[in-house]
Amino acid sequence: MPAFTQSLRSWQSSGFSRSLKSEIEGLPAGVLQLANGTRQGGRVDDSEISATIISCSDRGDCIEARVGVFFNEVVGGCSCGDEPFVANTYCELRVAIDKASAEATFTVIET
Repeated sequence: MPAFTQSLRSWQSSGFSRSLKSEIEGLPAGVLQLANGTRQGGRVDDSEISATIISCSDRGDCIEARVGVFFNEVVGGCSCGDEPFVANTYCELRVAIDKASAEATFTVIET
């Protein structure tokens, strides 16, 4: 699990959303596990993602955020002739940041 120390430090400040966005976008490919967020059954290409912070709340022992993520989905196998093709895809994640360890967990909540 990645540690979002910068986001935790900036919680309840005007820089929190900026820190969270930066830390999410800086994660290595594969960490967000966006396979549940695909729309066409393709392979996730999350080498370049863009995140937008929708909402944030204090849940006692953790900070919870709803985050929109834009990424690419590589789709093949539809016999279209121009395979594979890349589709821009969007899904929403629940990000929970543990206040004690700064460890972040991610759950796809909407595609």
